[in-house]
Amino acid sequence: MFSLTRYTTPCPEPINSQILQMVVDNLTDISSVALAPSNLLYNIYQYAIGFEVHLYLEALNGEKGVAVELVVAMEDETVVGFCLYLPVKGDPHACGIAFMAVQAGFRRQGVARSMLDEVLARYPHAELACAVEKVAAFQALGFQVRGARGTQVVMNTRNYGTEGLMGVLDVASIYSSLEVRQIHTYLLQKHGKRAMVDAEKQRDRHLDQLTRKAQLFVQGRLPTA
Repeated sequence: MFSLTRYTTPCPEPINSQILQMVVDNLTDISSVALAPSNLLYNIYQYAIGFEVHLYLEALNGEKGVAVELVVAMEDETVVGFCLYLPVKGDPHACGIAFMAVQAGFRRQGVARSMLDEVLARYPHAELACAVEKVAAFQALGFQVRGARGTQVVMNTRNYGTEGLMGVLDVASIYSSLEVRQIHTYLLQKHGKRAMVDAEKQRDRHLDQLTRKAQLFVQGRLPTA
């Protein structure tokens, strides 16, 4: 049986490490890019999203000027799920779900529902963005479709967005960092320029398809003006 712990300050390093491992293992599910492991750029996005979550976990110390909270589901000493969310400034009842994942072997056992229940008990007005395929699952948890944002569907526990402000970290520079350039150089040397260009084209087509899919899905479910 799993237990839940809520963190508003930095959590122990063994928990951080397990969360970050879960993030890179579940890139396709967690990231809005939703890139498959078969794409040669997969390792770059693994590093980037892992580092992004790492920065948010660091922000639990309050020194980055962004409000961050975390709910962790554990069985014994093993992290089986986590939900990282951002309280909204100016609206004490609202938050945005930034990242959430459950270990493959623990899905459909109430872990996600329990973590969200823990979050919603404090912040009943919550918003998140997810893939089209996950909309039904979040609808069952009380969320409703509000629109599309890039490749994802925006969902909210209410039929309106908060008027407060949600602080987020500036993570755009991750993709131009030395580490990402080094990974790209390694992949270029290993696979060649043509293969990497093909991977970039494949990624771009994939993102275009996901964006159209999200837009069409939302258009079919929201009332027209």
